[in-house]
Amino acid sequence: MSEATANRPERPDGELFDGYRLAAAYDEMFDAPLRPRPHYRALFQRLCALTGQEFSRRKAMTELSMLQDGVGFTVYRQEEGIERVWPMDPVPRIIPAHEWSHIEQGLVQRLTALNLFLKDIYHDQLILRDHVLPAELVYQGVYFRREFVGAPVPRDVYIHVCGTDLIRDVDGTYRVLEDNCRTPSGVSYMLQNRQVLQRVFPQIFESYDVRVTEDYPALLLDVLKFIAPGNRPDPRVVLLSPGMFNSAYFEHTYLAQRMGVELVEGRDLLVDQNRVYMRTTQGLERVDVIYRRIDDDFLDPLTFRPDSTLGVAGLVNAYRAGNVALANSVGTGIADDKGIYPFVGEMIRYYLKQDPLLESVETFRPIVPSHLSHVLANLETLVVKTVNESGGYGMLIGPASTAKQREEFAARVRARPRDYIAQPTIQLSRHPTFVDGHLDGRHIDLRPFVLCGETISVVPGALTRVALPRDSLVVNSSQGGGSKDTWVLAGDVR
Repeated sequence: MSEATANRPERPDGELFDGYRLAAAYDEMFDAPLRPRPHYRALFQRLCALTGQEFSRRKAMTELSMLQDGVGFTVYRQEEGIERVWPMDPVPRIIPAHEWSHIEQGLVQRLTALNLFLKDIYHDQLILRDHVLPAELVYQGVYFRREFVGAPVPRDVYIHVCGTDLIRDVDGTYRVLEDNCRTPSGVSYMLQNRQVLQRVFPQIFESYDVRVTEDYPALLLDVLKFIAPGNRPDPRVVLLSPGMFNSAYFEHTYLAQRMGVELVEGRDLLVDQNRVYMRTTQGLERVDVIYRRIDDDFLDPLTFRPDSTLGVAGLVNAYRAGNVALANSVGTGIADDKGIYPFVGEMIRYYLKQDPLLESVETFRPIVPSHLSHVLANLETLVVKTVNESGGYGMLIGPASTAKQREEFAARVRARPRDYIAQPTIQLSRHPTFVDGHLDGRHIDLRPFVLCGETISVVPGALTRVALPRDSLVVNSSQGGGSKDTWVLAGDVR
């Protein structure tokens, strides 16, 4: 069969792709106009056999399925929280085996170095002594916890769950955009996307050997039990949530149910003689491991914010005494401080004596005078981010900004240069996405999830986030983004 024959759609019109155009960004599905890359060929042919009306019905089924399963998230607007159904596009993103192998190796390398960095800065601080990165970046970091300098953590593992955001630049190279090392979210949506797509559109799986992701909760539970103190044979694990008004509460309930552990809030726990107990109808029961989805500031009102009603008084002392394990550890936030991010490549070289397998995006640090001058002179072409914000907040996208917005950001950056970084505006890769009755290219990123226990493992799937407005580069769901199921193939397609 010739290549032209292989690429010919089953229907000559390919109605869903009417008007589809390639852009300057890397296109995940096509390497030329309507010529699919080998691993997308079968999916392309399947989609060409559908009408817009037929595909609209599949899209409606995914929305109904999400609604019936209660899959939602909260968008905060001023004082108001708006609950929305999780937006999923039915066209999956496909990653061939050789690409995934490279991603996997790069993420294992990166998380290994980040854990070594955290152990070092909370103990010997050799990386600061050797001036690999400026000490003031660490000491001035909002999430550096001086209270934990010298404190041991179970198994010397600080980051047990990491969600690293990757992008592809115009030549298709994967690059790390940021690391999420505190309380990374989104894995439940990755798992739910797969379940819903298998339910409403099973036919598109027929030509593919897609690796499974459904064992993630069991793998996470293994990691949590691995760090339990005292070698107890059946440690009690709980998931600590801020409660139902948190934007990720669906994920908290989902993971607790799938792991078979109790979902608790701060009021359900107490500390007595540096041991943590859970209130139950049968009385107090000892807790060994807490998978916490609460940031450090709210974790313990005796150590951090005294006005917090979300945490547990005395929890930090129990942790320091080695009577309870926390995932992720207190103080991991300094590793995903965007001011630290430009130095992760140097961490890999310093601790592992290796070159990074996944490069970071070029980054300017306004704390450096020459960088500050460059940033202020080029705001219209740069993306400026606050170092400790997430969810697409606290960010200026230069090409889409107004003169007033740039003027406001310039004043902020001058006043607090440590609090900002700037990066070139990268045209994130694009993927066919169902919009207004047909498929059109939309920008996407990729968030794989990495678990670190006895070994480091990367879940063979990811949360692909998609910017639904045309030409938007903001993929966050809180800013109008959606998602896709991500298929990691067991082998390469030729």
